[in-house]
Amino acid sequence: MKKKEAIKKKSNKKPPSIKEARRYVDNADEILRERGQLDEKGLEYLDDKYVRAAGNYLWLGVLMALDAVFHVREDRRTRVHIDDYLDAIAKRDGKLLDWVNNAYEIIHLYMNYDGNPGKGLCDNGFRYANEIIDRCATMVPSPK
Repeated sequence: MKKKEAIKKKSNKKPPSIKEARRYVDNADEILRERGQLDEKGLEYLDDKYVRAAGNYLWLGVLMALDAVFHVREDRRTRVHIDDYLDAIAKRDGKLLDWVNNAYEIIHLYMNYDGNPGKGLCDNGFRYANEIIDRCATMVPSPK
């Protein structure tokens, strides 16, 4: 009986916010700025560990911004797939859909999974993350 009651209780987690999403992007920037050393030409990071960490923080920031607008995670007991986000975004904003598709490839796959050390690629990842968060900030419903 107590187990069922525990399942029904709402969590004390704060709802996702744009402010929190920006904090994640700042953390990603700090990781690469303070720990990510570049090669002599300044074109690639020497250690992919920091690229992966920054990519992880960037992607989490993007997801927080998307959750603040689209509420894809609400009332879910299973993991949310990228297609769930893409379906929700496609119904409202085509440009944002393109950005999220690009960010998924650059940030989540190339940076986070592959640890691609290219500085230009990482810079594009930050650009897309900031554009997505800025766009979501304009779409968040104002508090009543």
